[in-house]
Parts: sequence; structure tokens; C-alpha cells
Amino acid sequence: MTPIVEVDHLSKRYGSGTFALNDVSLNINEGEILALLGPNGAGKTTLISTICGLVSPSSGTVRVGGHDIRKDWRAARRLIGLVPQEIALEPFEKVIDCVRFTRGLYGEAPDDAYLEEVLRSLALWDKRDARTRELSGGMKRRVLIAKALSHRPKVLFLDEPTAGVDVALRREMWLVVDELRKRGVTIILTTHYLEEAEEMADRIGVINKGQLMLVKPTAELMGEFGKKQLTVDLYEPLSALPADLDPEVAEALVLSADGLHITYSYDTRAERTGIARLLAGLSARGVAVRDVGTKESSLEEVFMSLLEGAE
Repeated sequence: MTPIVEVDHLSKRYGSGTFALNDVSLNINEGEILALLGPNGAGKTTLISTICGLVSPSSGTVRVGGHDIRKDWRAARRLIGLVPQEIALEPFEKVIDCVRFTRGLYGEAPDDAYLEEVLRSLALWDKRDARTRELSGGMKRRVLIAKALSHRPKVLFLDEPTAGVDVALRREMWLVVDELRKRGVTIILTTHYLEEAEEMADRIGVINKGQLMLVKPTAELMGEFGKKQLTVDLYEPLSALPADLDPEVAEALVLSADGLHITYSYDTRAERTGIARLLAGLSARGVAVRDVGTKESSLEEVFMSLLEGAE
């Protein structure tokens, strides 16, 4: 499969000598959702802005749909839709006029039937004649998405699409993104909501200090770096853990303050997890177990461990 976005040894260096991007290479396949994670100032927005042609790179190349963003910028940009972080809308303009205007900027002929389809998919059709200043923050963000989709782009960039949106609207936005993916739109999003990336993205890229640390399928990333925790609930509280448990197991145990719960962290990739040894050891020492449960590491924990490993 030919990637729809090809980033090859891309760098952006400012006059101060600071690298906002440092030798970034990345291929994005048609129809996938890629989430870019990283702390503030990591280079996420710079990467998106460079691919969209808003920032000139210091070196390297970017192709969208086979079109070089500098040599064939007009064809490349026609394939791209961008939803920026900032909500910048003309406050007195009607929603439908905002979307029509953006479509015209790309040189597309009027097509109100298509724009109606877009607005309906974003639950904006009933607001089409409302002025943007009358809308809530979540609705304004939907208008930004409608504008970005107005010219039928193949690639959609969402820079912090749910920033400032309440939980209910955030869930609705996820459904919108999922529907766009079903229609074949390639989506690249940046987010600070790590559960968003874990739930929606096919692949996750981690950026730190202008460098792309890794890009992996979400499930593979969780499997490779994720750990699980086993929680053992006890019938009677312990004042301390048994001193003679298997040393390899004992060093990964934590006893709760009330003495009723033991937490055991283990690596899912290990040949032997140590769970059987732990439970057998407790039983042999007369510790009665009431229940057990497991919890997988969140993407946030994986993300933090990656950043700590890079320092």
C-alpha cells in the first residue's frame, strides 16, 4: 500500500538553533487514524503545520498523495483539511456561510447538497443559520471540522480536537471521527487525552523534543510496554507481607495501608508471570485470599515510561 502522507528526514530549526523537528521520518497509510502524543513543545503542532504547508521546513521532504508540499503545493493542499487548536471564527457569520466560504477558497464549485451532508453528520444542520457567536465551544469546534471537510479532503488533521470540550461532547466527537474513518478519510490527531488515542487510533506516534521516538500499532504498543497489575483481596488484614516469599515476586508487591489488599505488578511479556508462585506462597503461609483481579497499564503510564526512558 502506498502511503498517502510521506515525511522524509524532516527538520525545522529556528534562528536560535533550537530544533522544533529533528530528522523526522513517517509514513501514514490511507484510511488510518494516527495519534501523535507528546508534552507541550514536543513538536506535534509544528509537524502538522509543516505537512499542511503552513511552516517551511529547514530540510527534508513531505509528500501528500504523491505531491511535494513545496514543489506541487496547490495539489497537495487540496487533499488536506486542518482543524486547528484555536477557535477562530467570524462571530457574526452564519454557520452555512462559513463552510461555503472555506469551500470556495479551495476553488471548489458550490455544492450545497454535499455541505448539508457534512453539517448533518456533525449535528450542525439545525444550526446552519445561527451566527457562530451564538454557539457553544463544542459546536464551534464542530464548525471548524465542517470547514475542514468542505472541499472533500483525503487527509484530515485534528490538532487537539476536544480541548475545552466536556465529556459528553468529547464522546460525540469520537463518534464523528470514527464515521469519517469509515468514509475513508485519513486522520492525524494530536491530543492530551491519552484515553482518546488508546480508544481511537490505529497507530500511535510519540514525539519528544522534536524527535519521533516511535510509531507503533496501538495494541502492539500496549503489549510491548504495558504491564499488568494483579490485586489480591484478603479476608484478614496483614500487618506486613510474609518475609519468606519468593524474592523475585516479593520485590514487586505492595501492601495497602489497611492490609487488606496486595498489589503485584508483572510484565505480560515474561515467560513466567509469577502469579502462580505468589498465590501458592500466600496459601502456604496461611494467608486467605478472598478475590483477585487484574488491571492493564493505561496508555498514560506507557507514555510516561517512554519519556522517562528518553531522558
